[in-house]
Amino acid sequence: MAETNGPNTPQPTLRDVAERAEVSAMTVSRVLRDDPKVLPATAARVRAAVAALGYRRNEVARSLRLGSGTGLVGVVVTNLANPFYSRLALGVDSVLAEHGLKTVIGNTGQDPDAERSLVEDLVARRVDGIIAVPAEADQRHLAAAATEGVPVVVASRPPSGFHADCVLVDDYGGARAATERLLDAGHRRVGFLGSPPAVYTGTERLRGFTDALGAAGVPVDAALVRLGQQQADEAAVAAAGLLALADPPTALFCSNNRNTVGAFRAVRDAGTPTALAGFDDFELADALGLPLTLVAYDTDELGREAGRLLISRIRESGTRRKARRTVIPTRLVHYGPPTPRAP
Repeated sequence: MAETNGPNTPQPTLRDVAERAEVSAMTVSRVLRDDPKVLPATAARVRAAVAALGYRRNEVARSLRLGSGTGLVGVVVTNLANPFYSRLALGVDSVLAEHGLKTVIGNTGQDPDAERSLVEDLVARRVDGIIAVPAEADQRHLAAAATEGVPVVVASRPPSGFHADCVLVDDYGGARAATERLLDAGHRRVGFLGSPPAVYTGTERLRGFTDALGAAGVPVDAALVRLGQQQADEAAVAAAGLLALADPPTALFCSNNRNTVGAFRAVRDAGTPTALAGFDDFELADALGLPLTLVAYDTDELGREAGRLLISRIRESGTRRKARRTVIPTRLVHYGPPTPRAP
């Protein structure tokens, strides 16, 4: 006998059905669409869960059955508190709005499990596409979404384990150019503040940093490298630790805006003439008062290009076409007095 819901009991969701049937939300969605590729035993288990919970399909579920889209696109990012991601989302939205599509933004907090759950929910709700900034190299959930027929575009980091369109920043080239600027000012003890090692952008920027040092004949000193800072306060602590060394760095390169802000605070508090360079321009960088060299690029254009790639892929639904990759160029900008030369 099926379980029934009282008048004040929340209606069961598609995820409730998935948990009861011990399958993914994607699988429930496929069963509701009568996908013949689902194993009969699995389909029977899902339908039994639907009956037991009294689950009723809503308008989104009916659109699945009718084969129409929802007019929604999921935008999955790792940290909305970082202005980079909000600008990227605005760029995406500006393109999608021209085509009558709306964005649904999900923040994962750099948590791979949260990202997988979010992507599954988006697929189950039959979004017309997904633009994602993956939290780590394991992207099987995005590959599964693409297999389900949902167009996927990967931004800021390349796809891993499956073919998908992507838009990247010239992380390597920008980091190398900024480090070379510090080396040109005579600095030979240059510290590095970066993202967690698993983050593609941080890895590429560290590679650009080390290659610039190598080309100048400067060995990389592991004692001057700090990885894993995701927030400005963490970066401030890491930078302060470097500045407190018996033989501190005379310059710091920071792999993203959060690390640059933290390093700025540490240098200001220490009162040292440490030269600063960082990846990502940010608001009020010109008002900080210290010399600061930044790797700049058009973040909105990164989002707009991701949106254009997705629109193109939606229009080509059902056709096979080679995955496309776009790289957004970078440039160096300098704020404040000239970069201090090494003592």
